[in-house]
Amino acid sequence: MEFRRLGRSGLSISQIAYGNWLTHGSQVEEDAAHACVRAALDVGITTFDTADVYAQTKAESVLGRALAGQRREGLEVFTKVYWPTGPGANDRGLSRKHITESCNASLKRLQTDYVDLYQAHRYDASVPLEETMTAFADLVRQGKVLYLGVSEWRAEEIAAAAELARELEVQLISNQPQYSMLWRVIESEVVPTSEKEGLSQIVWSPLAQGVLTGKYLPGQQPPADSRASHSAVGFQLQGFLTDEVLTRVQQLRPIADELGLSMAQLGIAWVLQNPNVAAAIIGASRPEQVHDNVKAAGVQLPAEVLTRIDEVLGDVVERDPDQVFLPADRSSRS
Repeated sequence: MEFRRLGRSGLSISQIAYGNWLTHGSQVEEDAAHACVRAALDVGITTFDTADVYAQTKAESVLGRALAGQRREGLEVFTKVYWPTGPGANDRGLSRKHITESCNASLKRLQTDYVDLYQAHRYDASVPLEETMTAFADLVRQGKVLYLGVSEWRAEEIAAAAELARELEVQLISNQPQYSMLWRVIESEVVPTSEKEGLSQIVWSPLAQGVLTGKYLPGQQPPADSRASHSAVGFQLQGFLTDEVLTRVQQLRPIADELGLSMAQLGIAWVLQNPNVAAAIIGASRPEQVHDNVKAAGVQLPAEVLTRIDEVLGDVVERDPDQVFLPADRSSRS
């Protein structure tokens, strides 16, 4: 495993992080989830990412049980706060009340005294940023949180939070956006701002929800056991499942073959070529997926290969910075 520093901090994380967004507590039975976590540990992954909202809080509990007994100092455990975790008006968002209560609940579920990185899962326009950042800073001073991050924040929001973090003398060191060969909306604004402010990207969906593995074929129905066919999460892939996109993705296969990489390894290695990316988050329903994906760590793609990838994908790549995911109260997207 290769490691990179996260932002302008002293924290090193594994280039491949293990995430449990769509697996633990929902798609994957607990025994299988534990097997995947053990596989991640066996191949040298030390960074584990989750969120309070995943599987309605169950994912954190599964991860906590899976990591029980491991040497805590050898792990980097990340979680997030923002989305609703209960029926009440204060069971959501980035108010001091919800941040404080959510952090305490996450620590219990994860069976740990602290998290290495606590992330604002989205920007909350309904709460003063000063309240949000002060609440985060208090958790740092209480020793419950070591570092702070955000997820899917726009460039101007990151800059404002970074300024407050400096005033509060806490470290805001990361953003967690969607990023892949097909989804590059962070490149023009978010990445330059993050570099200026001392944040790294921890990217989710580096394989575009599995599309970049090549398992979805143009003109054919998705496999019955695939994520695209799943009633709860299949909608996440719809924008990628056009015949044009799937045809272009199949044209990447000769490039992967020439490099001796699987399609998944090529996709993960591609995001890691961006120097502002500290880690790519992978999910898994089977241990063999972990063993395959981890081989992307440390792979260097020649410049001519990156050019060929751009030529193959052409105009199916989404680059519009306005497509950065926004919460429902600021955008019609949800």
